[in-house]
Amino acid sequence: MVDERKDGSYGTPQKYDPAFKGPIYNRGCTDIICCVFLFLAIVGYVAVGIIAWTHGDPRKVIYPTDSRGQFCGQKGTKNENKPFLFYFNIVKCASPLVLLEFQCPTPQICVEKCPSRYLTYLNAHASEDFEYYKQYCLPGFQKNKGVAEVLRDGDCPAVLIPSKPFAQRCFPAVHAHKGVLMVGNETTYEDGHGSRKNITELVEGAKKASGVLEARQLAMRIFEDYTVSWYWIIIGLIIAMVLSLLFIILLRFLAGIMVWVMIVMVILVLGYGILHCYMEYARLRGEAGSDVSLVDLGFQTDFRVYLHLRQTWVAFMIILSIIEVIIILLLIFLRKRILIAIALIKEASRAVGYVMCSLLYPLVTFFLLCLCIAYWASTAIFLSTSNEAVYKIFNDTSCPVAGKTCNPETFPSSNESRLCPGAHCQFAFYGGESTYHRALLGLQIFNVFMFFWLANFVLALGQVTLAGAFASYYWAMNKPDDLPAFPLFSAFGRALRYHTGSLAFGSLLLAVVQVIRVMLEYLDQRLKAAENKFAKFLMSCLKCCFWCLEKFIKFLNRNAYIMIAIYGTNFCTSARNAFFLLMRNIIRVAVLDKVTDFLFLLGKLLIVGSVGILAFFFFTHRIRIVQDTAPPLHYYWVPIVTVVIGSYLIAHGFFSVYGMCVDTLFLCFLEDLERNDGTPERPYFMSLTLKKILNKTNKRQAEA
Repeated sequence: MVDERKDGSYGTPQKYDPAFKGPIYNRGCTDIICCVFLFLAIVGYVAVGIIAWTHGDPRKVIYPTDSRGQFCGQKGTKNENKPFLFYFNIVKCASPLVLLEFQCPTPQICVEKCPSRYLTYLNAHASEDFEYYKQYCLPGFQKNKGVAEVLRDGDCPAVLIPSKPFAQRCFPAVHAHKGVLMVGNETTYEDGHGSRKNITELVEGAKKASGVLEARQLAMRIFEDYTVSWYWIIIGLIIAMVLSLLFIILLRFLAGIMVWVMIVMVILVLGYGILHCYMEYARLRGEAGSDVSLVDLGFQTDFRVYLHLRQTWVAFMIILSIIEVIIILLLIFLRKRILIAIALIKEASRAVGYVMCSLLYPLVTFFLLCLCIAYWASTAIFLSTSNEAVYKIFNDTSCPVAGKTCNPETFPSSNESRLCPGAHCQFAFYGGESTYHRALLGLQIFNVFMFFWLANFVLALGQVTLAGAFASYYWAMNKPDDLPAFPLFSAFGRALRYHTGSLAFGSLLLAVVQVIRVMLEYLDQRLKAAENKFAKFLMSCLKCCFWCLEKFIKFLNRNAYIMIAIYGTNFCTSARNAFFLLMRNIIRVAVLDKVTDFLFLLGKLLIVGSVGILAFFFFTHRIRIVQDTAPPLHYYWVPIVTVVIGSYLIAHGFFSVYGMCVDTLFLCFLEDLERNDGTPERPYFMSLTLKKILNKTNKRQAEA
């Protein structure tokens, strides 16, 4: 089968160059303008961080603050004996604004203890309960207004609901009991005139807040599960790391056998999963309630409920069966290409064996990514906590100063108070009217954009470094004698010294697309309530297009970075040459490269599946390790999911090195076929195994 396109539609094949012996050492700086832009952007990013750290106060996230920005329970303040924060209207805490501002857009005061009684201001106003109710009004409130005026001006909350402190904040003790919304342990309250009313009438407005409370309870239970199972989670992750490293070492010596064993083991693991699902399905036959459908049950925070339904195990069994059939069909139709893929993996195993320190490079990438994430998160928190409580003048009648900002402490003696005797200085919102506060949204967007840019730059640096090291291995005629002393460090130095601009260019393109995708997701959330079907269709099309564009740019960047590591050309030239080279060998790209990716995916599934099954049996008390057993948990799926996700990330870190090695050797292999013909003047650099599979020989070696 002929793979090459020689009609010139995708460029001309590489010509023989007697001076080319692998990655070029005499190279110049590329894409200098992008390097300058990246430097200026980093300087601006540091400036944004400094400004945010100057204006922001992260204690607003940790410690509660009242509407005047004063911390509750802090020594040396007038709120020293008031450690809890009370919200006038807890329903407003369900607003999405809370996620951006870390504050509820409602008046808040510090109190000694959370309310424990059901009271409305109307009932407390003319009774002996007023002194109790007064402690939950604004500081300095006096009983010199009518009920309507007090509620209009927001001096006191309209109603008090029994609450419990959580994270030094008062939240309604709302829970469901037999389908009835309850507060505390009662369903009725006294209205002050001897009659009793259903509490659901009182807390109808608190239903949204109850969702926040349920989410917090779920988060607390998950946190408790982590506190009692963290060491077992670490043990599971260590097991995953040992299995991944053992798998890599075995690939070094038994690549062919390991690939086939891996395929068989994955099929057996999936087969056991199907059998286990069927056994659970059969066990639940005849049990009361097991025939309830997932739709009728709805969403439940305790996911163990779903395991008592037969429909759940049927769904699991169908999904695993589909995956099993797909894998078997792929193996049947691609069995011939698997041999060539195995040869590439063997070659990659030898390359990794000669450059063993490459297995540790993902730790460098992980460390740099952690720095990017930490800086982005801290800057986002400081920016979000830069807002201040803004007070404005409110008046029912016409007033020339109505709507202007004011200071509630100095307002009674100010000129504005004399101009409008009936005006009040009330809390308006959290924000600010300075230039800095108006630019906060733009600074947050810039923060997100820089995070994507720098994160993609770190990943690009790792790809170029690994590509340069493995290309040095491929283009060494006598391996390992012709390898440089420190190929990984040499490639890392070349990437930073000469190609920072090219890496910045490629990561910038990807960052722009990713930021657009984030904005589309935000708009999609805002349009969910809209009834415009055309807008929803257009949004879905845009999301799909940009998802495809992101995948294509990632694929193009990866191969462009390999060309940059080998030839030292700029980003555009490298991307064009890599794209044309792949298009001239499109069949090999579509089959061989993807088969190796598929085999690596099977390896990840084998490691993750093995560790996941071990974690499942352990945390469900089906096996014991020595004398220890799994700790009691609210949700046993919490450590299992954590171990599975962590195992996948660990396996992905090890296999990403192999993946980059295979991609680099694959491009070098295609270049080798175009540059050389096996003659003594133009010998092939590929291994004997690859030459044997492709029926290629070096004539001098054949004669010998």
